[in-house]
Amino acid sequence: MIRIIVALSIVGVAAVIAAVIPDARIAVILISGTAAVAVTATKPVERPAPAERPPILPVATSERAVIDAIAEPVLLVVDGRVRIANAAALALLGTHILGEDVRLAIRHPAAAERLALTGSDGSTELVGLGGRDQRVQMEVATIAPGRRIVHLIDRTTSYAAERARVDFVANSSHELRTPLAAIIGFIETLDDDNAGADPEVRERFLSVMMKEARRMQRLIDDLISLSRIEADKYRLPETPVQLGTLIEEVTADLRDSDGQARADLHLAIAQDIPPVTGDATQLSQVIHNLVGNAFKYGKRGTPVTIGLRRDGETLICLSVADEGDGIAAEHLPRLTERFYRVDPGRSRAQGGTGLGLAIVKHIVERHRGRLDIASTPGIGTTVSILLPVAILPPVIPTSVIKMSSN
Repeated sequence: MIRIIVALSIVGVAAVIAAVIPDARIAVILISGTAAVAVTATKPVERPAPAERPPILPVATSERAVIDAIAEPVLLVVDGRVRIANAAALALLGTHILGEDVRLAIRHPAAAERLALTGSDGSTELVGLGGRDQRVQMEVATIAPGRRIVHLIDRTTSYAAERARVDFVANSSHELRTPLAAIIGFIETLDDDNAGADPEVRERFLSVMMKEARRMQRLIDDLISLSRIEADKYRLPETPVQLGTLIEEVTADLRDSDGQARADLHLAIAQDIPPVTGDATQLSQVIHNLVGNAFKYGKRGTPVTIGLRRDGETLICLSVADEGDGIAAEHLPRLTERFYRVDPGRSRAQGGTGLGLAIVKHIVERHRGRLDIASTPGIGTTVSILLPVAILPPVIPTSVIKMSSN
């Protein structure tokens, strides 16, 4: 009994020593049935502090940061509902889409099947999402079970450019084919011994063929001109041009070519107009095209006025106004489109190619200007062009130059 009490006491002493000296090595040994305590004091072991690890962000926070950094509309869909949407997606689809079924957030028949829980990943074209003429490419990809990324890419601009290219080729081919078919037809007629032998018929046919050939030549010249202007679109002009002098030169050329038709050409040029930085050849083409249109579509015997004035401190306004039939409002936004005509029959009869205002628009854009067209049916049309004033280097007085040379 006494041995048991002694053994329990020794064990208690060992526990106390362990509490006081954490790093001591303690052994309880049984010797001849009696417990004994052996204590070995050791130097505390210095353990290196664990390396600091960067905090692990919650999944939702990291996903939101990535999605918000994307400029195009992006949605994170979890179990068929919109969990995260960046600013572009909220602007396109509305702020109410968060937490909503993705098929209701993107309301489009072509998107519903792919956005369903059982839908497959891939690409779908959505026409009319966000606007009647807007085209959006929807890319859907699964990143984890029940989690999908929906990426909306706006293809409206690229589609419009491709459509414009296709229309341009088709219209060019049509415009060239029409006079070419007429020329070929008359040549075949003249090749006939009976028709070609008549001097009157031959002369009439040759006159029509010459007219159609010149029409083709004007069209080809305008196409080449438009191509050159587009090639120089991003190369800014560097030469100062006095528009007042240029207008007078163009006016003289027009009056010499057809004095009777140009008799009603009036000038309204303000004094002390500063130069603009431009390409004199292209600006001359602008004036020729605008004045030519004014005489083609204005009423004969009514004046065509070329105006030049300052518009504030930094702009020069060049305008050409006629007193013709005017243009209806629905046609104004499309007047600068290639081959667009308000009255196709009248335009072709007047010798127009349908490219005049398109050329003007591209030249004005190259000069970093602005083109405005205002028209009232029955009253007339005014085309205005705003161009920036040239920034010229400061003029150094002659006396200063002499002093510096001495």
